[in-house]
Amino acid sequence: MRRPYLLATAAGLALACSPLASHAQFAPAGSGGPPSATIPGPGNADEPKENTPPNPSYFAGPSPYAPQAPGVNAANLPDIESIDASQVPAMAPQQSANPAREDWPAYGRDDKATRYSPLTELNPETVKRLEPAFVYHTGSYPRPGQANKWAAETTPIKVGDGLYMCSAQNDIMKLDPATGKEIWRRNLGVKYEAIPYTAACKGVTYFMSSVVPEGEPCHNRIIEGTLDMRLVAVDAATGEFCPAFGHNGQVNLMQGLGESVPGFVAMTAPPPVVNGVVVVNHEVLDGQRRWAPSGVIRGYDAESGKFVWAWDVGNPDDHSQPTDNRHYSRGTPNSWAAMTGDNEQGLVYVPTGNSGGDYFSGLRSPAENAVSTSVVALDVKTGSPRWVYQTTRKDVWDYDMGSQVTMMDMPGSDGTPTPALIVPTKRGQTFVLDRRTGKPILPVEERPAPAGNVPGDSRAPTQPWSVGMPALRMPELKEKDMWGMSPLDQLYCRIKFRSAHYDGEFTAPSLDKPWIMYPGNNGGSDWGSMSYDPQSGILIANWNASPMYAQLITRKKADSLGLMPIDDPNYKPGAGAAEGNGPMEGTPYAIAIAPFWDPVTKILCHRPPYGMITAIDMKHGQKVLWQHPLGTARANGPWGLPTGLSWEIGTPNNGGSVVTAGGLIFIAAATDNMIRAIDEHTGKVVWSTVLPGGGQANPMTYEANGHQYVAIMAGGHHFMMTPITDQLVVYALPDAIKH
Repeated sequence: MRRPYLLATAAGLALACSPLASHAQFAPAGSGGPPSATIPGPGNADEPKENTPPNPSYFAGPSPYAPQAPGVNAANLPDIESIDASQVPAMAPQQSANPAREDWPAYGRDDKATRYSPLTELNPETVKRLEPAFVYHTGSYPRPGQANKWAAETTPIKVGDGLYMCSAQNDIMKLDPATGKEIWRRNLGVKYEAIPYTAACKGVTYFMSSVVPEGEPCHNRIIEGTLDMRLVAVDAATGEFCPAFGHNGQVNLMQGLGESVPGFVAMTAPPPVVNGVVVVNHEVLDGQRRWAPSGVIRGYDAESGKFVWAWDVGNPDDHSQPTDNRHYSRGTPNSWAAMTGDNEQGLVYVPTGNSGGDYFSGLRSPAENAVSTSVVALDVKTGSPRWVYQTTRKDVWDYDMGSQVTMMDMPGSDGTPTPALIVPTKRGQTFVLDRRTGKPILPVEERPAPAGNVPGDSRAPTQPWSVGMPALRMPELKEKDMWGMSPLDQLYCRIKFRSAHYDGEFTAPSLDKPWIMYPGNNGGSDWGSMSYDPQSGILIANWNASPMYAQLITRKKADSLGLMPIDDPNYKPGAGAAEGNGPMEGTPYAIAIAPFWDPVTKILCHRPPYGMITAIDMKHGQKVLWQHPLGTARANGPWGLPTGLSWEIGTPNNGGSVVTAGGLIFIAAATDNMIRAIDEHTGKVVWSTVLPGGGQANPMTYEANGHQYVAIMAGGHHFMMTPITDQLVVYALPDAIKH
């Protein structure tokens, strides 16, 4: 049955899918809504203020987590008690480096986050017979009167007899993996008002207790973090809350964060369990305030839900949970991406973002500058950093770390493997580190970076470049790269190019005129991450090249535009959002940001491709095996009109890939609403089909009843403007399908 929210005119649907439209339509979770295409003038510059946060009561909005329904909101949950790390029960790792062949038990499949499956039933020949096995409807989509903020981004997990997943609003389901029949559903009652930038749940976590006996309720459990800041544990067999975890299966994650409002902070990534500790991060809405809620990282006992430790950048030696009127340090860098746990090293690898006030760094503390846009290895017993590797210094380009890092064994010159970490970035620079120390295994070069001229905000003199890995980026922009539908369009874009500052990847922010950010805040590798085949040594990366046009503006100009943070009592939707024009309250400036495009034709000002996929041989010198554009023009075109053409133009993409022992890569991600099977060794597309909605999610594959299945959440993405649905689509060979 067709739902009203899926209906659109041909032109409107085409515009919604166009890769030639605003880059800002393709921003990650943890960001904001569509920006204005207008870059206002700078006005008069203000001076930076002292780096001291105001009293937290200043952040009290009109309804800071006001009760909505019993047991639904974090504010309805009592505070959780703390325990010492020594009281966390010793247990075997919850994920195995070699999980059951037929299963996909974690977001990245295994504890190394390789997204590699050993299944072989599907190969370049048999995959041509793939067809839909079943479709499951989650029931989460915009209702009448609700703005479209949906982008499910869900990757199911499969363990034993269950396919476990979450809806965009955090309901948890167990399905029969062969038929899609719903076995149970736990409705968590997440309200529309709690949705931050995006209604998204990337996945859930499977945990096996070492305290609860096998066969008893909650021996096997599913753990999830929610948009309204709860940590939830339910029995994997029945979906019932685990009574011994937190308060009847739920923990209040707002405890210690101080004043906030619904939608300012949220969890969208599955929390890893590392040596018995559930590690929790959360997104903080970009572009709002210098003194936004804290980006603190916390650890909880996976058995009891009790608090174990916190890593608070502003109070690095205090790992306790705040009491009374105390709260974690405000405005510190947050982490919204999926983390990776290392049971052997006792570490969790945390990809970090920026402090509050994303495009102005003049008020950041030295401690904040040291850990932003980095990978931080936290000791899961203490919450203390063991090492930090920074990929961008004094980041004012929103190059925050969106990808989950991947573990691998890097062959050494003497044949001895080194435990390594693959670190993708939005810059398109991929760093390979020793995961024991954080030191680069492959060469990194320091290169000079442009100086800035914004009062009170100096730039870092150098930035790191990973010269040991192929760069996932296009060459620097040149005026001759500007293009359009006609000579007039091209002239417009050339004038626009000349009217802006552009000194390459680290062009400094400016007040006097716009600057171009390229590869941009949705460039390079984002939350879809990479997949790695440990047998062949092939690393698969899909990536973006979509510039932005930005300018700092004064507080006076921001006020005239009506920009205000989400927790302002007078805030109205659209009055300032991440990735778009943002107030950055508490700094001297606000940000105006728009796509670098022709606003009439909705075509980006630089020539395509805008999205690519690359295969890198990690065993033989990190060579590119093949590389080509990802995404066709079938649902995309100028003025938002679909061309229907199969031309691989290379569209912006969100979501990642899966690689299998059958020699296949499965990927959707692009704005043409298709899923593909690609030959791992040649890059040739050997099978593809159109999805019912946008495939902005990571696919997965599993075995049930002796047959291989491929699953993709075709939920679409509001910011990429692909069609929104509530459909999980699962494919298999005809012999596996039960009609």
